[in-house]
Amino acid sequence: MSKPIRVLHVVVNMNRGGAETLIMNLYRNLDRTKVQFDFLTCREGVFDVEIKELGGKVHRIPYINDVGHFEYIRSLNQFFSNNQDYTIVHSHLNKMSGLVVRAAKRNGVRYCISHSHNTGGEGSFLAKAYKWYSGLYIPSNSDFTFSCSEAAGKWLFGSKSKDAIILNNGIEPENFQYSSKVRMMKRKELGIGDQLVIGHVGRFTKQKNHKFLIEIFAELLNRRPDAILLLCGDGVLRKEIENRVDELNIRNSVKFLGVRSDIHQLLQAFDVFIFPSLHEGLPVTLIEAQSAGIPCLISKEITNEVDLGLELMKFLDLSNRDLWVQELKEFKVQKNKRIATRNRVLREKGYDIRKTAEWLQDFYLANTR
Repeated sequence: MSKPIRVLHVVVNMNRGGAETLIMNLYRNLDRTKVQFDFLTCREGVFDVEIKELGGKVHRIPYINDVGHFEYIRSLNQFFSNNQDYTIVHSHLNKMSGLVVRAAKRNGVRYCISHSHNTGGEGSFLAKAYKWYSGLYIPSNSDFTFSCSEAAGKWLFGSKSKDAIILNNGIEPENFQYSSKVRMMKRKELGIGDQLVIGHVGRFTKQKNHKFLIEIFAELLNRRPDAILLLCGDGVLRKEIENRVDELNIRNSVKFLGVRSDIHQLLQAFDVFIFPSLHEGLPVTLIEAQSAGIPCLISKEITNEVDLGLELMKFLDLSNRDLWVQELKEFKVQKNKRIATRNRVLREKGYDIRKTAEWLQDFYLANTR
């Protein structure tokens, strides 16, 4: 029996972010006798143990922020020089993928894939300038380009975005099917009664716009004092947001739940999902929320490609704070219906991870023969 081909995925770490969740969903649904995933990371991640259990390897090099440009480039070149058995390198670092695919190509990697998962970058002016510089190496060193949406493709690949392959952020729909039993169980665990529960899932970064979120929630409490806000995730701005919650004197109404492995169940406890991001590629959490049948209030900055046509998405302008408050104030909890319809629509629109994994597996195999 022949060995599986090994594809190297390049990420900062394998924590529970959107891109990382997609990669793990794909990995779990591949035929791993044919295709195996290995990972080049810079930091420890929560998925590392599972990756090793599934047969993957986790390599580590220093992070650019810790060692600087020249040492990072040296580490990339040294890694690819010492690991020349990879035919395919699949990089998920957005603009920073340029440095990865350049090093991979210099060391003889046959196929390089740059994958766009966003429509904007984070950081200072200097950080954004550096990322722009890094992105210049993507066109000449990428054999294929992937994106999670047309908008994400245009942001990273510009005029060449028409050549990008859209790889949908698929999920396992049955894991998110509404269950009144799970809803009651999760609410009981969290000490929540028959109240309006507003939920958010995302890293605590500027992109996710948590400050806006908690400030409109504070205004809502003046009109619906029994409302509860659940915040799932962690990140560099968490402490700042916790301090703002204390300043607004709403700590008793906000629960910081941290990084969770039970999002598919926690979603059942939500009445409405709120997502006021400043920019996004195509958030997998919004696909999950629609699969669970949860109404979503989301920023107009997010591509309308995320709307699966299930009448669950409402796009709101970030400049109109009162409108967000009004929508929440008037929100009426409805019975969760049309489970079979939702699952069918997700599959028809290409968001069943099994179909995505099958396509990607065939793609990898076709390019290693």
